[in-house]
Amino acid sequence: MLDVLGWLSNGLWDLSAWGVVAYVLVVTHLTIITVTLYLHRHLAHRALDLHPALQHFFRFWCWFSTGMIGRQWAAIHRKHHATTETEEDPHSPRIQGLGNILWRGTEAYRAAAADAALVERYGAGCPDDWLERNLYARFPTAGVILLAIMDIALFGFVGLTVWAVQMLWIPVLGAGVINGVGHAWGYRNFESPDASANITPWGVLIGGEELHNNHHAYPNSAKFSHKKWEFDLGWQWVRLFRAFGLARAKSVGPIVERVPGKTTLDMDTAWAVLNDRFRLMAAYQKDVVKPLIRQECAKADEATSRLFRKARSLLCRERILVCAKGERRIAAAVQASHTIATVYRLRVRLHDIWAKRGGNADDLLSALRHWCLDAEATGIQALRDFVGELKSCALPSLAKA
Repeated sequence: MLDVLGWLSNGLWDLSAWGVVAYVLVVTHLTIITVTLYLHRHLAHRALDLHPALQHFFRFWCWFSTGMIGRQWAAIHRKHHATTETEEDPHSPRIQGLGNILWRGTEAYRAAAADAALVERYGAGCPDDWLERNLYARFPTAGVILLAIMDIALFGFVGLTVWAVQMLWIPVLGAGVINGVGHAWGYRNFESPDASANITPWGVLIGGEELHNNHHAYPNSAKFSHKKWEFDLGWQWVRLFRAFGLARAKSVGPIVERVPGKTTLDMDTAWAVLNDRFRLMAAYQKDVVKPLIRQECAKADEATSRLFRKARSLLCRERILVCAKGERRIAAAVQASHTIATVYRLRVRLHDIWAKRGGNADDLLSALRHWCLDAEATGIQALRDFVGELKSCALPSLAKA
């Protein structure tokens, strides 16, 4: 009897309290790596190739530690990207409310997973072998039940707490924080057509998923960090696996190069700048809008200068993120300065060219050429320099020729 009570108290693995904490940190981090590398970068976006052995391990760990089905997860995430910030988005805090996604994000995930049509449409290319059909998808809760048994066997009564933490890790950090906070708060490197934001520049706790705006701008990139001071822990795991021949990044962002001396805007350039549109729009804000705002502030009175400074970030913000008050500030700044009005309207025109990227290629090239001619005709040197940057863009094949 005493032996039974002792086992229930300490389990088979009699660790100290700090030892149990260390165990929890290791296994929950393994779950995070499974989600970000396997489910997200590999399965949903095909940005990363993983060795079959790693794929099978991650599939098992996903079933064992979360009970999630890979095909469902990938389908829901793909639909999120296809319908971001609309009524069709499975988990948009702008539509469903931040509180609902932050605290009840798992419910939104389960509702989407139960939609067979959604999974069928967006879940193509996911594992559908004998193991998937007869174990992982057929008995999705069996894994977490086995995990509970293992945790209790290892740690006794404390194992229930260990298991609870493991069960809450992804629902809280993934379904809640990333899907909720990641579309409501943070900083933006790129004005992607959604509300995505980088929660922190150091993607450590959630394996790099904190760099959510970077990911939405370039969803097919296996690397989420873009700035030199940003850190993507998931990418460091990719580098480690790559060193052992276990992983290969298929893309790490826009594949665009600069050709020194290139001054012709041709079809190759049009496709290149379309591929790199978010970085180029960020460059437009940094190299065109901000310097001209400073020039206009230097010439204006204090009240007008204050208006320009308040409108500065709004002039390049994604339209769905500009409130009515912001629209009024933009209108006032545009009315107060011909130069600001010019760069703002050209920025809107360029944005509209990107928005029509699914149209005819010749129309895209023609629209870009007309935009460049109009920008150069303004006589504003910052705009002329930006046009030069556009024209120097090329796909790698041309740049190497």
